Amino acid sequence: MSEMEVDDTMDSIPQASATSMPIVHSDISNTQSASPAPPPRDTFREIQVKVHIRRPDRDSWVYVGRAVVSQDLNNQSSRVVVKAVSTGKVIAVFNENSDLQAEKRGNFVVIGCVEGSRVVSWSLNALNNSETLRLLASIELACYKCKQALADPRMHTKARRRIERVIKDDRRRRHRRRKDQDAMIDAFSKQSITPGTMDDGPP
Repeated sequence: MSEMEVDDTMDSIPQASATSMPIVHSDISNTQSASPAPPPRDTFREIQVKVHIRRPDRDSWVYVGRAVVSQDLNNQSSRVVVKAVSTGKVIAVFNENSDLQAEKRGNFVVIGCVEGSRVVSWSLNALNNSETLRLLASIELACYKCKQALADPRMHTKARRRIERVIKDDRRRRHRRRKDQDAMIDAFSKQSITPGTMDDGPP
């Protein structure tokens, strides 16, 4: 029974003698103790996704397959696990030890994982916008370096900036390669082959 309900009950009770008041208080306390316990917190619901990966020094995405994303809780920490639907094999695991940056692009969550100076990119395509937001929140929660942020905020900020810088440099290199490739294709397309310039081959 809420505090407001208790107050309304007290107002509706007629004025009684001093000897009857403890009985009223006793009934209220018994009612409060008999109230049902709050329901347990909902467990993490698995999210269905389509998985793509872009490996270091590659510009194109490779389709991995369909997967389900689950969250494993362990005391104060958690991790996000991506498992293949067909085999149940673990495709990827993201936790507090992962150096990554996750961002939402439509119904995709793109995760850039920094491994030294290289970047492995994952793309998780959820069913709808609601599932995408839930997926992004789960990854950010599981991968937030709580201990480092509390123990050494400056080191935490420095590590975050390094991750952002490596991912930005990787994106810049990919854009440069794509631009050079487009320029090369354009240059070849403008070349014309005139009669007599081609070799007839060996005799």
